[in-house]
Amino acid sequence: MSNQPGGTGNPKRGVSIYSYAGEYGVTMTLEDMFAEMHSIGAKGVEILANGHIENYPNPSQEWLENWDRLIAKYDIVPAEYGHWVDSRMYQGRELTSQESYDMLVRDFKLANRLGFKVLRTKLGVIDDTLTPVHNWREFIEMALPMAERYDVRMCPEIHVPTLLKSKMVDDYVEFIKKTGTKHFGLNIDFGVFETKRLPASEWGPDDFVMPESEHSPVEDIIPLLPYVYCCHAKFVKMSDDFEEMTIPYEKILRTLMEHNWDGYLVSEYEGPKKDVQGYAVDQVRKHHVMMKRILGK
Repeated sequence: MSNQPGGTGNPKRGVSIYSYAGEYGVTMTLEDMFAEMHSIGAKGVEILANGHIENYPNPSQEWLENWDRLIAKYDIVPAEYGHWVDSRMYQGRELTSQESYDMLVRDFKLANRLGFKVLRTKLGVIDDTLTPVHNWREFIEMALPMAERYDVRMCPEIHVPTLLKSKMVDDYVEFIKKTGTKHFGLNIDFGVFETKRLPASEWGPDDFVMPESEHSPVEDIIPLLPYVYCCHAKFVKMSDDFEEMTIPYEKILRTLMEHNWDGYLVSEYEGPKKDVQGYAVDQVRKHHVMMKRILGK
């Protein structure tokens, strides 16, 4: 696990190809995205299962073979597999624990086939503060033996507006300690550290705008690092001199290095002007210039 004795203290760079959402299927194929990652030295890839796997959850043999070819050709590491427990699949009721378990195991098998060991497991929520469904402990515990069998780690994403010091995070950590599992952990989204806001003029009418919320101080991640298997290196806007304008990246990355955390940082661009061709690609490139400088590689 990251942040254990013998850790390198060198976080690894990757990309969530969600960053290229405005380009995928328009100007970029899956191979184009892998080639772009390779060109900037980003080793680890995060995919969103239902958005990037053709005919998910039942990809063809041809698609699987092409995946294997691309992973080898561009020297890419499957870093994180994004999937959902779709608790609101049926109108009028939430999924039962058995239905949730079945959905998890389906994704364990596919993630394992594709080479992923870390899963960003989105749980159904019951309110605007992202409180997970009431039975999450039951179906997660049911799934732990299968997670071990398929060598995957389920990681709910800690995302705005959740604070790192919160009951939700405390509950997840308590569950990990109680079960002693190595197959359930956390994904920390760097949006929780956002300290500045872009002016409204930066955002187009169709852009996703990050909500106003209280932020967590960077130090709050330190006690959680033993349970963090991957981080969403969220960013909103890179300046022309390769600085992120809303999130204190220098402090975040140096904190991770100082505490020997060596998991993947997957760039997740979630800023304005996604409809401008090539804009997101350029933003991700600038993001990796910044991360390489801070990480010293």
